[in-house]
Amino acid sequence: MGARVLLRSAVGATVTAGLVAAVLVSPAAATGGAAQAGGAPAGAVDRGGEREIAVALDRLIRADGLPGAQAVVTERGRSREVARGVGDLRTGRPFPHRARVRIGSNTKTFVATVVLQLVAEGEVGLDDPVERHLPGVVRGNGNDGTRVTVRQLLQHTSGLSDYLAVVDPVAARWRHYGPAELVAAAMTLPPRFEPGAKWEYSNTNYVLAGMLVEQVTGRPVAAEVTRRVTAPLGLRSTYFPRPGETGLRGPHPRGYHRVDGERVDYTEQDPSWAGAAGAVVGTGEDLNRFFTALLGGRLLPAAQLAEMKRTVPADIAPGAGYGLGLIRYPVSCGKELWGHGGTVPGFRTRGGVTADGRAVNVTVNEVSSSPDGSANVLKAVDAAVCATS
Repeated sequence: MGARVLLRSAVGATVTAGLVAAVLVSPAAATGGAAQAGGAPAGAVDRGGEREIAVALDRLIRADGLPGAQAVVTERGRSREVARGVGDLRTGRPFPHRARVRIGSNTKTFVATVVLQLVAEGEVGLDDPVERHLPGVVRGNGNDGTRVTVRQLLQHTSGLSDYLAVVDPVAARWRHYGPAELVAAAMTLPPRFEPGAKWEYSNTNYVLAGMLVEQVTGRPVAAEVTRRVTAPLGLRSTYFPRPGETGLRGPHPRGYHRVDGERVDYTEQDPSWAGAAGAVVGTGEDLNRFFTALLGGRLLPAAQLAEMKRTVPADIAPGAGYGLGLIRYPVSCGKELWGHGGTVPGFRTRGGVTADGRAVNVTVNEVSSSPDGSANVLKAVDAAVCATS
C-alpha cells in the first residue's frame, strides 16, 4: 500500500498531491509487503514538509508496533493528509480519506466550549459550586458538591476520583452506561485530594460537566454540542453516537486493541462508558477546523476564551499546561500548540493549532501498551507542526 498525500481546499475539492514513499509496515502489522525507505518519488513536490511528516509517522509505527497512522495538517483553509501503514489489517488498505475515528477526550474541549458559552450567557458561573446545578449528585465517601466548582471540573482540579478506576471499558465493551451511573461509580471512591489543591485528570469531571449542560439547557449535551459548535462550523463528520450505536459512520479505519496480549479488532463498541468525557467521533480535518475556530475567537467571547487558556501545570507532557478543557503543548521549533487529545480502545489522537495558524492532528489505530505511546504520538505531532512549510 502506498502512502497517500491528499490536498483539499476548504470547499471540498480533492486532488492528488503525489506519493511520498512506499509505505513502511511495522513487523507487528505486516501484510506481506516489504518495508521500504526513502523520500518522495523523483520530481514530486514536497508540500508543507510532507517528507518530514511521513518519516515521523513511519518512526511512530515502528516504535510502537502500530498498524497505521494518519496526520492531517490544515492551514489557510486547506487540509493535507499523510497516511502511513495500514488502516485495515485484513485488507491491507490504508487510512481512508477523511477517516472517521473515535476522538476520545477531544470531546472534553467541545463540552467545555458549551459550558463557557453558558457562562457568557449568564446561565452558569465558573465559580458556582456544582451543587447549585446538580443538587445531591456529588455526595458520599467524602465527596461534597458544595466545595467543588464548575471551574475545577473543567480544569481537572476538583479532586474527584475517576470512575474508570472501577469501570473497565474493555470488560464493558457492549454495556450501555448512563452518566448518572458513571458518576455514582465515582462516588463509591473517596476524593483524591482537596478541591483546588492540584491538577489530576479525571473523566468524572466531564461527565458531570455534560450533566450540568443538560440540567441548565434542558437538552441533551449531544444536541447542545451540535447546535452550538459542530453545526455552525459545518463539522459534518463529527457527532456523538446515538444510544446503542456501536459502529462508525462513513469511511473509517479499523481500530485495534490488545486483550490478553492478542490484537483484537475493537472498532465496534458501546462508547457510553465515555459519555461527555470522550464518546465523540470525528475526523482529523474536523478537529483542526474546530481548534482553529475556537482559538480564533469564533466560538467564545474574548473573556471566556481567556479563561479557557489560563493553565495550571499538568503532567501530560513536558512543559504542558491544562486550562478549561484545553491543553498548551510546547513544541521543538519554539511554538505553542493549543489543543487536546484522546485515547479510547482502538484509537489515539493528539493535536491542536499554533498561533500562526497551522493545525495538526495525528491519529493511530491502536493504543500502544508502551508507556511511551502517548509521547511518541506527540513527537509525530511536533514533527508535523515544525515541518518546513
